[in-house]
Amino acid sequence: MAGNPPRNRAARSPARRGRLSFVVRRALPERTCVGCRRRAPVHELLRIVVVAGESVSRLLPDPVRRLPGRGAHLHPDPACLELAQRRRAFGRALRFTGVVDSGELAEYIRASTVTSGHPAGRGSHSKVGRPT
Repeated sequence: MAGNPPRNRAARSPARRGRLSFVVRRALPERTCVGCRRRAPVHELLRIVVVAGESVSRLLPDPVRRLPGRGAHLHPDPACLELAQRRRAFGRALRFTGVVDSGELAEYIRASTVTSGHPAGRGSHSKVGRPT
C-alpha cells in the first residue's frame, strides 16, 4: 500500500521527536480607536477615563491603565482626538451623559506627540540643533 502514511509517528512529524516545529504565540489584545475607528494593539492606544466632577467632568489619560471605571481607547494623535470630539464618541464609548472637559487630555496628547521640537515616532531629518 503505497498511499498509506508510515506507522512510525516519529517519522511523520519533527514535533513528535522532541522538536517543536512551531512557536505558540499569544494573541495581542486589540481595541478600536474611538476617533478613527481602526483596530490596533492595546499598547499603541491611549486609555481614556472620565472623572465626574460637581459641574463639569474631565476626560483623563490613563497611560498605565490603572484608573478605575470604564475606559475608551484612542490613538495618541491630535487628529484622532479631533475626530472623536467631532463625532461625540467619548460619551457613547464611556456611557456618560453630560458636559466633559477634554482640555487635560488634549494637552497630554499634544505633549506626547511633540517632544523636544521633533515629531514623535519618526526622527527629523533637519540638522538644526545637532552637535557638529
